[in-house]
Amino acid sequence: METNRAKNLRRLGRKLSRGVTLVEVLIVVTIMAIIAGGATLVVWPKLKQSRVKSAYTGATVIKSAADQYLQLGSGSEGCPTIQTLVSAKQIDGNKTDDPWGQPYKIKCDEATNDIHVISSGNDRKENTPDDIRDDMKASELNKIAEM
Repeated sequence: METNRAKNLRRLGRKLSRGVTLVEVLIVVTIMAIIAGGATLVVWPKLKQSRVKSAYTGATVIKSAADQYLQLGSGSEGCPTIQTLVSAKQIDGNKTDDPWGQPYKIKCDEATNDIHVISSGNDRKENTPDDIRDDMKASELNKIAEM
């Protein structure tokens, strides 16, 4: 004869082995989607800001390499290009593109002998408000990151 306790244990075992219902799974998936959506809203602006800062840092590194290239007398042929700097081993060949995958542009002002390095920015077009230059201030970089 089976006791009450044994019946309860068997019944409990069947309930536990039953698994989860579709509604329970949908509730968990919905909660995860809400959390992921909230995280995206927080992280997305930071990603954009980090790309702008990374482009600025890359532009200043290339400008510094171009200045050094010219000061060492290697730049007798005029304004250096990215490929010239890579060939002269002034910069790493893998770091010639900005965070959006476009190559940095080097522009030289013949009158003042100034060198400027420019990233096309998020829109990947030259001479637009989101272009990033090596001589920008932090406030200008923040405005670009907020665009």
